[in-house]
Amino acid sequence: MSAPGRRSSTFTRLLRHGFTDPSAAERLLGAPELAAVRNDPVLLDALGATADPDLALLGLVRLVEAQGDDERRVFLDTLVTAKPLRDRLLGVLGASEALGDHLARHPRDWHALVTYEAADLHPGVAEFERGLADATDPVSLRVAYRRCLLSIAARDVCGTTDVAQAAAELADLATATLRAALTIARKAAPEDAAMCRLAVVAMGKCGGHELNYVSDVDVIFVAEPVEGALQGAAQGADEDHALRAATRLASHLMRICSETNIEGTIWPVDANLRPEGRNGPLVRTLSSHLAYYQRWAKTWEFQALLKARAVAGDLALGEAYVKAVSPLVWQAAERDNFVPDVQKMRRRVVDNIPAAQVERELKLGPGGLRDVEFAVQLLQLVHGRSDATLHQGSTLGALQALSAGGYVGRADAVQLDEAYRFLRAMEHRIQLYRLRRTHLVPQDEADLRRLGRSLGLRTDPVPQLNRAWKRHAAVVRRLHEKIFYRPLLDAVAQLAPGEIRLSPKAAGQRLEALGYADPAAALRHLEALSSGVTRKAAIQRTLLPVLLGWFADSADPDAGLLGFRKVSDALGKTPWYLRLLRDEGAAAENLARVLSAGRLAPDLLLRAPEAVALLGDPEGLKPRGRAHLEQEVLAAVGRADGAETAVAAARGVRRRELFRTAAGDIIGSYGTEESPAEPDPGALVDRVGNALTDLNAATLAGALRAVVRERWGDRLPTRFAVIGMGRFGGHELGYGSDADVLFVHEPWEGEDEQEAARAANTVVAEMRRLLQLPTSDPPLLIDADLRPEGKSGPMVRTLASYAAYYRRWSLVWESQALLRAEPMAGDEELGRRFVELVDPLRYPRAGLGEDAVRDIRRLKARMESERMPRGADPTLHAKLGRGGLSDVEWAVQLVQMRHGAAEPGLRTTRTREALAAARTAGLIAADEAAVLEEAWVLATRVRNAVMLVRGRAGDTFPSDGRELGAVARYLGYEAGHVGDMLDDYRRTTRRARAVVEELFYGTA
Repeated sequence: MSAPGRRSSTFTRLLRHGFTDPSAAERLLGAPELAAVRNDPVLLDALGATADPDLALLGLVRLVEAQGDDERRVFLDTLVTAKPLRDRLLGVLGASEALGDHLARHPRDWHALVTYEAADLHPGVAEFERGLADATDPVSLRVAYRRCLLSIAARDVCGTTDVAQAAAELADLATATLRAALTIARKAAPEDAAMCRLAVVAMGKCGGHELNYVSDVDVIFVAEPVEGALQGAAQGADEDHALRAATRLASHLMRICSETNIEGTIWPVDANLRPEGRNGPLVRTLSSHLAYYQRWAKTWEFQALLKARAVAGDLALGEAYVKAVSPLVWQAAERDNFVPDVQKMRRRVVDNIPAAQVERELKLGPGGLRDVEFAVQLLQLVHGRSDATLHQGSTLGALQALSAGGYVGRADAVQLDEAYRFLRAMEHRIQLYRLRRTHLVPQDEADLRRLGRSLGLRTDPVPQLNRAWKRHAAVVRRLHEKIFYRPLLDAVAQLAPGEIRLSPKAAGQRLEALGYADPAAALRHLEALSSGVTRKAAIQRTLLPVLLGWFADSADPDAGLLGFRKVSDALGKTPWYLRLLRDEGAAAENLARVLSAGRLAPDLLLRAPEAVALLGDPEGLKPRGRAHLEQEVLAAVGRADGAETAVAAARGVRRRELFRTAAGDIIGSYGTEESPAEPDPGALVDRVGNALTDLNAATLAGALRAVVRERWGDRLPTRFAVIGMGRFGGHELGYGSDADVLFVHEPWEGEDEQEAARAANTVVAEMRRLLQLPTSDPPLLIDADLRPEGKSGPMVRTLASYAAYYRRWSLVWESQALLRAEPMAGDEELGRRFVELVDPLRYPRAGLGEDAVRDIRRLKARMESERMPRGADPTLHAKLGRGGLSDVEWAVQLVQMRHGAAEPGLRTTRTREALAAARTAGLIAADEAAVLEEAWVLATRVRNAVMLVRGRAGDTFPSDGRELGAVARYLGYEAGHVGDMLDDYRRTTRRARAVVEELFYGTA
């Protein structure tokens, strides 16, 4: 009975000490090699204090087994009596499987853990150089490197050093290792060593004294010839020979560190940050480096040089390099395209993360380490021009300097420092386990448990770890609010006396660096919005840092900030406005996107600022159907006194719905954090076209009701209908489109025909007048030029008159125009009969004769030559240019007129529907239909974008750079990719034109 009882007691004790497999632990403790210590309670407590007691015990048994008899006795005695050694050794064995393997292969290396016992004594480069001094080849260097790594890891996992000190020690060990590797390379090629001065300059984390356990060590090599090394050689030849010799030495150094041997690898040495990257020479002279940086270097290369530090080889040459490039680094923020280049780098980092890894990516993902490093470096580049205290290599050192200088708020800096340290500690422990280069948080429960325990989270390691990680990541995700924008407000807001703040000059520099073209005006807007002690100013100071970031991410930050000030001036005293922006997460970002995307939407909003409420409603940006719109418009008309007031009410509804449509289009195209961009451009085009068509139809219905009610009461002397034509009838309206219409009437039985005609003409004239009156609402322009006889024909005809005209005089182009005829307002039965009248004309039963086809082709060719604006680029004109709207629509309409009588699917007023029907019927090949549809959708979006951006209609891309950039952003291109947009447009429309040539003109 006693044996099972003792076993149960041991099992429970092992569980209590953190072992997850007590049975295996009990067997390991029973190993004969541990007889002298197995019953030592101090040892069991020490094992229980490790990150993974099971792993620590297994590593301990392997290490004891690997000792000789005499060495084993010494080791066990020391283990029992020396607490510092015991804690360090077991701490390493419980945190790192890889270092446990190393100790099993090299069992005497436990002595390295006896060194540096004093808590305040930390090794530097000199101590590590002594630890590597006996290494004479890559294998022995690898062993010596791991031995030194043991001492760093031991102090790290025991808490003797903090994460910043551990990272600095790792960088010092890398420095010593590079020096040792260069010594080995020099000894292998003494003639090369004698010919050149070679300096190794550390970059990245090694240069910044913040290296990981496993990381590429980024370097740049600089070389100069040794004077007189090549007797009698000309200067150029001397330099050439020296560079070849230095290249051989540098390549050998990289192989020593990077290649795998029996002991594995040390770490890769990466020289891709050198001029021209991997395509450039591995080694250059100092003058060659400077020539490149002065003429060709990109912004990111200067950002990389922030951490440059001479570490090995000819230190005098390395320091001369750092001194020479330093002034160029601190001028980088003054370069053209500084902001787009920096934003592009930031986006590229996130875009390159595999989708399945984004949530686990500790370094590159949202709220990760790179976010902190990137922001700190950008602030250094902006403000380091005039403040040398910011010339720091390490992230935490630079963050402290930014805080001391007032560029980052003290509380913000403390939070970021804490978050960065925690995330770096996670990264260190993840890499330490197997000494593999990774930044992914593990998914396995056992790995997460070990990781949590290694960070001191012992009660419930996995949930505690996840909560702490998400909390710190959330702090970092507020990066731009925390360290980019809040100090801008401190520069203009009323602060407590003596509080450190960003100076107005520094605030202006930061705004300029972030893309604001007029920093002085931006600062005035900030002052007007945030100064004072009112509740309004306090809420604005909370909102503005986030809004400024969203504005800066647009093509026109200045316009966004100005628009926000105007809206706030108009609505700031209403209780719901700021509460909406503060409490509804989507509303503020939606407003920022809308205000900075162009002129049209802000102009509409500023005419009725209360429409901002639409931005906070999840359903608020969805277009409303025609029935709903018409019901609201007719109700507003019914409540109004007089036709002018009634139509003004209808136009007010139209203005609000135009804003709803434009805002939904912008947010669907740009996307927000909560609502990603619409993946289907065709769906966006259809949504806009349908919304604008329904809106204009409802507005016409309201205007018709208002005019009739004022002049004739409830009943006009004649039936009256409005027929939509062109893009209106096709449900393909853009923001700048007129409403193409035909007006048709038919006198009621018993009514005088002349009186009916006068009434119909009066209605038309009054509707057009009221809908175009100069008011704060945008006009609805009515274009009736597609009527019989064009501008010289009567404005309105009876149905019988239309029938007589079309029977006797109609031309083929008029039949083509009628392809888009659809009733939009007025008498529904009369509209239906009009459609029945024109169907035989637009879908002729016998198809089109060759003469009619020739006439259509001839008219199209004449239109191309005569209507294209003088000086316009035909490859970039969205309507009349090559492969543009006209090309695609005429090709599709020709198919409709030829085959519409036989193919019911072709009897539609909508281009995309007709194209799909032609593809289904086999009249257009699927690949050709796809080419035409892509070009038509793209050209339509270009026209919409131009109107949204400029506030006025246009068929060509803007010439102004900022407006062109805004069009590109609307079309889904990142900042700095305007050239790609234009190239893609030309390519897409060129392919469409080739299809049109064959389909419409019948030529290959």
